[in-house]
Amino acid sequence: MSHISSPIASLTCATAVASFLYAPAAFADVTAAEVWADWRGYMEGFGYTVTGEEATSGDTLTVSNIVMALSMPDTEGVFEYRTQSMGFIANSDGTVNVTMDPQSDMTMAMVLETGEAVDIALSYDTENFVMQVSGDPATLKYTHTTDKMTVTLDELVVDGTPITSELARFMMTAADVTGTTDIRVGETRAYNQIMTSGAVEYDVLFVDPETTARVEIKGGSAGMSFGGDGTFPMGVAAQDMAQLLGAGLDFNGTFGFAGGKMDMNFNGPDGPGTATTSSKSGKLAVAMGPDGLSYDVSQEGLNVNMLMPGVPLPLAFEMEESKFNLSMPIQKSDEEQDFAFGFTMGNFTMADMLWGLFDPTAQLPRDPATIAIDLTGKAKLLFDFLDPAQAAELQSTGATPGELNALTLKTLLVDAAGAKLSGTGDFTFDNTDLATFGGVPRPTGAVDLQLAGANGLLDKLVAMGLLPQEQAMGARMMMGLFAVPGEAEDTLSSKIEINDQGHVLANGQRIQ
Repeated sequence: MSHISSPIASLTCATAVASFLYAPAAFADVTAAEVWADWRGYMEGFGYTVTGEEATSGDTLTVSNIVMALSMPDTEGVFEYRTQSMGFIANSDGTVNVTMDPQSDMTMAMVLETGEAVDIALSYDTENFVMQVSGDPATLKYTHTTDKMTVTLDELVVDGTPITSELARFMMTAADVTGTTDIRVGETRAYNQIMTSGAVEYDVLFVDPETTARVEIKGGSAGMSFGGDGTFPMGVAAQDMAQLLGAGLDFNGTFGFAGGKMDMNFNGPDGPGTATTSSKSGKLAVAMGPDGLSYDVSQEGLNVNMLMPGVPLPLAFEMEESKFNLSMPIQKSDEEQDFAFGFTMGNFTMADMLWGLFDPTAQLPRDPATIAIDLTGKAKLLFDFLDPAQAAELQSTGATPGELNALTLKTLLVDAAGAKLSGTGDFTFDNTDLATFGGVPRPTGAVDLQLAGANGLLDKLVAMGLLPQEQAMGARMMMGLFAVPGEAEDTLSSKIEINDQGHVLANGQRIQ
């Protein structure tokens, strides 16, 4: 499972570089020389090798030909950040101004799991970059502004063959970037960071040299924001996520996006196609620490329009709300740990042209549809998820990675085409009994379900010719076995229970 730890380690490396650019460590005194010395020590504490040529003139320390290199063992690769010069200027009021050459370079040389050697060169350009450091040795504040930031792909080489700009292109810009970072230094290094930007734009192209399959993506956002805080151990290499977590790594951050859009054109073996999307806003939250790893993604006002190969009509749909969340433990523990999973597709609507493909006479209600599920639970993880050695041993031995102890269905909702299914439930699991349910830990608990409009939907599907009468009859018989009529017309309810003896009951009647 080293392929899991590799991208997370790479993300941490990139976070360290961002910290180098915008949020260096706290300093014993706010002098130019000590700012650079502590900044350099901070990066070396993350595993970087840092070199540069120092020259002092009055209150200004200039460091030229800066190179920060970090080995990436999982990919047999090296990441390097290079800039021609940085200036550290001590002010009479005790603050320090930090200047940076307007162009920096980043390179990555790595070997993919497929065995291909890949070399990537990126340029990082800024316009009117301004940073000032203030505060005291233990608590410092960094403020920075940039009129424009641009990241551009300069070179891509695969197995020694250069991929030209006609085959691969990447550029991303962000305007009017501002931010503040507060740093606190003790046994660990803690930070709190806020950043906002104006318009963000990106332009991506990739063409497969062998098949000439092509994808081109252009888009952007009206604005972007970031807020986060974290605690980083000192003296632990950024590549070793398991050791970082053991030493106290704990961070969380939320990216916010204003109104966004994307245009995609592609051409593959099945023919050409296009896709256009837009949204009113979006959010991506990520956290990692002793409680585990979590993601929370959402979008508001999503609109999608696609032309796909082999499909005669445009695929157009809208969604007022889309959400996805996942949290899980990543460290071995003898105690139960929380996990969660959620998914929401709220107020989904399709274009009438699509409805007409299977419902030309509009027999089905075309009201907005919603699908949502919210699960939480408790489990024991029996190995360190991000430790490559333990992951390899687990894979070679086939040992059980963990135990499921409890599962709660907080929300189940399927509301579409005139029918609505909802439910809640709770189960616990006995991991000492793997025989009752054929190798699965024996559950105990119940789920309560409510169904409305099912018979009406079956009647419409039969009338439309989408469902044979005998299959509809079979579905009604199954509902009769597992459900009882509700108080309102065309409603059903069902309580599916598994007792402590392993018996399965439906509405109090044993069915297994």
